[in-house]
Amino acid sequence: MPPRTYRSYSTEFKLSVVQAYLNGEGGLKAIARQFGICHPLVLKWARKFELGELNEELAQADKVRDYEAKIASLERKIGQLVMEVDLLKKGARTLPSGEPLSIVSGPPAFPSPKDAA
Repeated sequence: MPPRTYRSYSTEFKLSVVQAYLNGEGGLKAIARQFGICHPLVLKWARKFELGELNEELAQADKVRDYEAKIASLERKIGQLVMEVDLLKKGARTLPSGEPLSIVSGPPAFPSPKDAA
């Protein structure tokens, strides 16, 4: 049996579903069909909304968490790119002038002396 996969929904999405349900824009099953979810979720989210567990503050907290994750990802990428640039600059300084430098293969190999004596 394959493992179950669960979808997660943003707080904004949940709030829009609950608002549609509470505003009477359709029946329970019609709203669930409209938003592509099962109708027990609409009831569950409506209960949470009525208890104050689903509100705009949570939506903002979700946005902040998403933005922080994106920022952390971009900071890691910047660090990686800075290291690559530093490595390339260092490689360019150590090459004899006029030698081509390839980003893919690096600097050309230096010829070894023919006689070890």
